[in-house]
Amino acid sequence: MTDLVIRPLRAGEEDLFLSMPAEPLVGVAITGRDYRQLAELGQYRPEWTWVALRGDRVVARAAWWAGPDDDEPMALDWFDVDEAEAGLGTGAALLRAAGFGAEFVLLLPPGWRDRPAVRDAAEARIAAARDAGMRPFVERYHYTWTPAAGLPERPGRLELRPAPDDDEVLAALRGVNDGTLDAYTLHDLEQHGAEGAAREGLEELKWYPAPREWWRLAYTPAGELAGITVPSRNHASFVIGFVGVVAGQRGHGYGYDLLVEAAHRLVAEGATEIRADTDVGNHPMAAAFARAGWPVTQQRVVMR
Repeated sequence: MTDLVIRPLRAGEEDLFLSMPAEPLVGVAITGRDYRQLAELGQYRPEWTWVALRGDRVVARAAWWAGPDDDEPMALDWFDVDEAEAGLGTGAALLRAAGFGAEFVLLLPPGWRDRPAVRDAAEARIAAARDAGMRPFVERYHYTWTPAAGLPERPGRLELRPAPDDDEVLAALRGVNDGTLDAYTLHDLEQHGAEGAAREGLEELKWYPAPREWWRLAYTPAGELAGITVPSRNHASFVIGFVGVVAGQRGHGYGYDLLVEAAHRLVAEGATEIRADTDVGNHPMAAAFARAGWPVTQQRVVMR
C-alpha cells in the first residue's frame, strides 16, 4: 500500500480537493455547497483545507470554515474518508495533523438514524472525530423557512422596541440565560459565569453582518421585559440570529411570538429563505418552530 501523505491544500489545488467522490448521504455532499465559490469569498482557505493522499489519490479530506474577516477557522463542516480506509485511522490522523481546535459540525438529513446507509456514514465520521480526541457536544435541528411554509400573522401580544443600547441587551441576555436549555449557553455559563456568558452572546450577535437596527427587545403590556429577538443574516443567507424569553416570562408561548416577529422582519427585508437552528433537547423552542410551520431540513451533530 502506498504511504499516506497528509498536508494542507496549496493555492490552486481546488480540483485535487474536489477529486474525491462523495456519495450524497451526509455532510456537505447533501447540500450541494460550492467549495470554489466559498473559497473565493474567503470562507474556505487553502491553509484550512487538508487532504490525505495515497499517491495522487485523495483518500480523506477536511475543510474548516470561517467568515471572511475571521483569523481562525470556526468549524469543520467538510469531512470525508474513503471507505477503503476504514480501520486504518486515516480520518483521525488527518484531523490530528491539521490540529485545529474548532468544533466539528456534521450535517445530516432529518431522521438520519432510521436510514442504515446514512447512519453508517455518519457513525464512521463520528468515530474518526472521536479517535482524534473529539467528544459529542450537542445535536441540533436545522430549519429552512420558505414562502411555501406560510408566514403566520404576528400575535400582537408583545411590544417590540429597538435595542441600540448594549446594557439593555446584556440585561435581556442574562434573563434569557437563566434556566436556559441551550448547550452553547450552558457551556458559556460554566466557563465565564453569568456576566461573561451574556457578553459572549452579545459579541456573537455582533459578529453577524446584518444591521443592529433589526434587533428588538420585547415587553409585555404591563411593561415587563419578556425577551429579545434578533433577525439577522450570516455570510450566505438570512437567519434567526437569536430568540430568547427571559426566565420570569416563560410558559406563555412568547418564543413563538418572537420567532414570528423575526420572520416578518426578514421577509420585509427581502428574504425568500430563512435558516435557523435549535438544540434537539430545547423542546419549547422546537415546539415554536413546529407551530410556525418551519420544516426540519437537516440535523447536525456537533463534536468538540
